[in-house]
Amino acid sequence: MKTNSLSAWILAVRPYSLGNSVILVLIASALAYTDGGFRPGTALLCLLFALLMQCTANLVNDLWDFLKGADQPDRLGPDRAFAKGYITPRAMKTGIAAFTLAAGATGLGILGTAHDMLPYGGWELVAVGIACLVFAYFYTAGPWPLAYHGLGDVAVILFFGVIPVGFSYYVQTGNWTPEVTLVSLACGLVIDTMLMVNNFRDREEDARCRKRTVVVVFGAGVGRWGYLLLGLVPMALCLGLLATGRLWAALLPLPYAAAHIATWRKMVRIDHGDALNVCLGETARNIMLFGALMTIGILLG
Repeated sequence: MKTNSLSAWILAVRPYSLGNSVILVLIASALAYTDGGFRPGTALLCLLFALLMQCTANLVNDLWDFLKGADQPDRLGPDRAFAKGYITPRAMKTGIAAFTLAAGATGLGILGTAHDMLPYGGWELVAVGIACLVFAYFYTAGPWPLAYHGLGDVAVILFFGVIPVGFSYYVQTGNWTPEVTLVSLACGLVIDTMLMVNNFRDREEDARCRKRTVVVVFGAGVGRWGYLLLGLVPMALCLGLLATGRLWAALLPLPYAAAHIATWRKMVRIDHGDALNVCLGETARNIMLFGALMTIGILLG
């Protein structure tokens, strides 16, 4: 692959993972639509912001995991562009800055379209935007990276669940409901299954480079059972929507559990090595399934 080529950058932003951002904004917008507050322009800006922030986080992760020794050219997971030498250090830093600036500009666009309807005039969005930037950088970078101190899962649940779903809904409606809390937590837990299977696969490499993930700290057993629970607890949260009268939103996502359990059984059987990458692919598919079923269920009522 040619250094700093378009193909290298596509590899670096990890397009297979960007569907996570898409489903979060879709679910939030479906909730806003059924509550009479859907704003297409604002929703599109939220989607763009989410994608740009995820690309930023992926590039920072690519750079700093290599610098800290977690990503080597012979890593078990999918290729990392920087570790493979497909992107130069200067180009990577420039790319990170460019994506960060683009995300910031998009955030200002959201603020401009929504500030007049928000309880605090939009200042709360400034705080959320800063928090998203801090997460994107300090998940793997800085003197105390979250992913290296057992807080990666908490960060994913917050920044790939509660914050994107909750605030994508909030900037369209000016409100936050108990339903939004249930759905955003369910989304965060489901998406964290991807991190858990990654950390389960990489547990030996992570231990060698002192990346103290939950799996490294508490053992492979926690990785196995944690993965299972991360997919099943959201089903209980979805059933909580029955109390708010959203029958389809409560029941339609349940088939996800069957797909998740099938992947978990495969993960337990394989146990270690790059063969676990098939479980990573299935996990990404399962997350998309959950997102599609949840979105349709919300729209059906």
